[in-house]
Amino acid sequence: MQVRKAVFPVAGLGTRFLPATKSSPKEMLPLIDKPLVQYVVEEAVASGIDHILFVTGRGKRAIEDHFDISFELEAILHDKDKNEELRQVRNIAEMVNIFYVRQRHALGLGHAILCAREFVGNEPFAVLLGDDIIDSERPCLAQLMDVYREYHGPVLALEKVPMKNISAYGCVEAAMICERTYKVLDMVEKPKQEEAPSDLAIIGRYILTPDIFPILEKQEPGKGEEIQLTDALCKLLALEPVYGCQFEGIRHDCGDKLGFLKATVDMALKRDEFNTEFRSYLKQRLEE
Repeated sequence: MQVRKAVFPVAGLGTRFLPATKSSPKEMLPLIDKPLVQYVVEEAVASGIDHILFVTGRGKRAIEDHFDISFELEAILHDKDKNEELRQVRNIAEMVNIFYVRQRHALGLGHAILCAREFVGNEPFAVLLGDDIIDSERPCLAQLMDVYREYHGPVLALEKVPMKNISAYGCVEAAMICERTYKVLDMVEKPKQEEAPSDLAIIGRYILTPDIFPILEKQEPGKGEEIQLTDALCKLLALEPVYGCQFEGIRHDCGDKLGFLKATVDMALKRDEFNTEFRSYLKQRLEE
C-alpha cells in the first residue's frame, strides 16, 4: 500500500530557543526566508504525500495561519503587481491537504503519534519532525519510501553520529542487508555512550504501520515521564520486521541553536543571490 499520509508532531514547547519561542512556535523560526516547518512539508510533498496532519498544542496557531489562505495579503500583492510573491504565498496554501488535531497533554512523541490514529486509519504513514532539515538530492522521506516498497515494513531514518553524541538520540542495533539498508535488531532511547549498541542514531523521519497504535495505547511512560516512540518500536519488533535507511544527504539539527546557525550558513551559501557576497563576508569575518 502506498504511503500517502504524514504526521507532523509540532506540539512541543521549543524551550531550547527561549525567549524566541515564548509566543512563537519553534517550527516557525525562519531559515533564510521560509519557516523551518515549510522545508519539511515541501520534502513530504516532493516524496508523494498528499495528506498531512499537524499534531498541535497551545500557542501553535501561527502554523495554521501560515498554511492557510491569506486573502488580505494576496489582495495587496495583486494590487502591487508583486506576482512572484503572490505565487509563493498561494503555493503554500495549495500544495497539500492539511488537517489539525490537538495534543492536549505534553506526553511525548509516542503520545503525539497516537493522537493521529483516526487520521491514519488502516494505512502506513510517515512521521516527520519539523526541526530536522535534510538537504539532499532525493528527498529523505522518498528514500525511506523506497525501502518500504521493497520490504513492506516500518522504516526508520538512520544517521551515523559521533559516539560522544549518541546519548542524545534513539540508537539501533542493526544488521546491514544491502547498501544503506538495515534490519533493526534492537533499539534503545538515549543510551549512555558505553551502553550504545552502535553509532546509528534514529533521526526525525519514520514510516510506520497502524500496528504501532495498540502498542502506544498501552505504553507506559519512559524517560522524561513521556510515552517514548522508541520504547513502542522495540515492542513492534516482536510483531514485524523493522528496517533502517541510512539516508543520503546532510541533516541540520535546527532544534539546537548551533545546528540552526550552521543550517542558516549552509542554506544561504546555496542561494545564488547570497552566495558571492555572503561568502566574502564570512571570509572577512574569519580573517579579523
